[in-house]
Amino acid sequence: MSRSRPETLPVAAAARAPGRAEALLHRLDWTVLRRLDGALQGDYRSLVRGTGLDLADLREYQHHDDPRHIDWNVTARLQVPHVRQYTEDRDLTAWFLLDLSASVGFGSNRSKLDVAVELTGVLTRLLTRRGNRAGALLYGDQVDTVLPARSGRAQVLELLHRMLNRPPPVRRPEGTRLAVLFERTLEVVRRRSLVFVVSDFISAPGWDAPLARLAARHEVIAVRLYDPLEMDLPELGVLVMQDPETGEQLVVDTQARGFRHRFASAARRREAALRETLARAGVDAIELTTDDDLAAELARFVRLRKRRAQLAAGGLPAARAATPAP
Repeated sequence: MSRSRPETLPVAAAARAPGRAEALLHRLDWTVLRRLDGALQGDYRSLVRGTGLDLADLREYQHHDDPRHIDWNVTARLQVPHVRQYTEDRDLTAWFLLDLSASVGFGSNRSKLDVAVELTGVLTRLLTRRGNRAGALLYGDQVDTVLPARSGRAQVLELLHRMLNRPPPVRRPEGTRLAVLFERTLEVVRRRSLVFVVSDFISAPGWDAPLARLAARHEVIAVRLYDPLEMDLPELGVLVMQDPETGEQLVVDTQARGFRHRFASAARRREAALRETLARAGVDAIELTTDDDLAAELARFVRLRKRRAQLAAGGLPAARAATPAP
């Protein structure tokens, strides 16, 4: 089967930015970004690190250190493995892999798509206003749009416009195929980058191997979106449930305790399998529900990453580093 060529977008002028995207970004500037500016002071470098490296120090090798940073000359001389420590600059390129398939449109309070749009707007705004570049691959039922990495407010508005003004995804019997998105990213993104995978990870199997290859080449952060109703069903009587990706319908009785128990058990098994797959691929994860406070969850994630990095560098005692973020 031939693959249609994704649309590669030209540079967007700020004057072309649609009013809907402009209004959303203005709201995010006031409601989320201002809060994050205070919460992330001093933490910016720990969340996003650039590719420019300056040798800063040497220290003994520790568990989870990158073997590529071992200084073999010093190791041979001292007979103890040592690794190089680098000062990393802030110049980076970030890519957003956006799963905009039909299942992302679901939500009991607000949709997972709404959360994805707001998250992408916040992160791209944080990155590009500091001179970094951000690009994106948009997936509906295939990778239909590649937005080249650029900086500036116009780039953020262009990306938000593309997310907000998309036709409904085509339903396919096989559903979402995240493997297609990851394989395409491996072709498009050559230089080492920071990669955000924004998805509910409701997908046909087979995406774990290309994700692991992607994580071996780039720093990958998975943003997993879900709705509380996908984890635990309340008693709502007899319902017609529909798979948003295939259109298949099923009549269920949510008052039946056995059915609710089986539903919750299956959800827990999926959760455990997903977390194990992401950990095996070496991918950090942010879990966002449709009810979460976006600014608070992002700030919490940054603090946890910073503490883990300090622990790996020997900067914090293990007991203190393991303390959960408030």
